[in-house]
Amino acid sequence: MHELFDEKYLIKKIKEKLPYLFQLAEIDNSRDGKLGMEIGSARERIVIALLIYKFGEENIKTDIGITESETDVIVFDEPISIKTVTNKKIVGVKLIWTVDAQKALEFINNYSPNCDILFVHINWGGKGAMYLLSKEGQQEILSKHGKEFYFKLPKQGTNPRGVEITNEAINKLVEHPTTKKIEIDWSRDDSVDYNAYDRWVDHWKEE
Repeated sequence: MHELFDEKYLIKKIKEKLPYLFQLAEIDNSRDGKLGMEIGSARERIVIALLIYKFGEENIKTDIGITESETDVIVFDEPISIKTVTNKKIVGVKLIWTVDAQKALEFINNYSPNCDILFVHINWGGKGAMYLLSKEGQQEILSKHGKEFYFKLPKQGTNPRGVEITNEAINKLVEHPTTKKIEIDWSRDDSVDYNAYDRWVDHWKEE
């Protein structure tokens, strides 16, 4: 995985292409100017496509069992989680989605980081980055600072919608010595001429 962050030609490609592809994904997943819930999955597929491009389809496993709550893709037998967030600042991300407060607490009590995280900080009109947050870095920060620092704990009697890493913890993670980073200028391409329906219309036109 470190090759993504070490090879100059690939770094250049990521800097140039990721904002453009994420912009297309937003067009695909917008209705009336508002992003749909599918945008997270669309961005995830774009990142996985990058991994397939770099490492070869034979070395990437995408059919992950539903019980693997953290793992989004397996690269050379190593599980990887993919997280994206859109904000001017680096803010916390969901580790799991659940509407059950008890399950959220059980997850926190039993949790130990078991995979690296590919974390993309999207900041349209500003600077962001793609990070590789190592499993070891996650374990160290959780162990050193404790669960109350690391997790946004669900409040009793509320719908938690999942378990989040706190803003404070994610900022510690991106600054950890083991973390890899590619800085990205998130500028939109105003010349993009793309319609979410065009490719489907083209399929209908085919004889």
